[in-house]
Amino acid sequence: MSLTRRRPDGRVPAPRYLSLGWRIALTVGLLLLIVLGDLVVLLLVSDIAAKAAAPPPPAPPVAPDLNTVLNNVRNWIMGILALLATVFLSIGGARYLISNGDPAEIGKAKDSFRNAGYGYGLAALAPVVVQILKQIVGG
Repeated sequence: MSLTRRRPDGRVPAPRYLSLGWRIALTVGLLLLIVLGDLVVLLLVSDIAAKAAAPPPPAPPVAPDLNTVLNNVRNWIMGILALLATVFLSIGGARYLISNGDPAEIGKAKDSFRNAGYGYGLAALAPVVVQILKQIVGG
């Protein structure tokens, strides 16, 4: 069985080629891709050379006290929770937009919205949890 389509009279049609505009666009795109790849390699090589010539970094600073450490922990927890909540909110919005009226997909979108709400709520409660931890530890 042949993979080419034949005309009713039995002849094989000539292959279709891209128009001149598409050829130019593909060529320009390929050249841009090559130039960008070369720039990335050049930047990586120059960055590696700069790091090799740079003096070693100073030792990391020591946290002055427990309050500073607990505040940093609180800030990290709030940032991570807010980031995850935003991801769930975006996923829920995308699911709702592409659900096309399907009740199951709308339910999954609402679950994502609910999970985003939980994440934002936990991010808002993170300072309270750290304050309780400070009182327990005595900081």
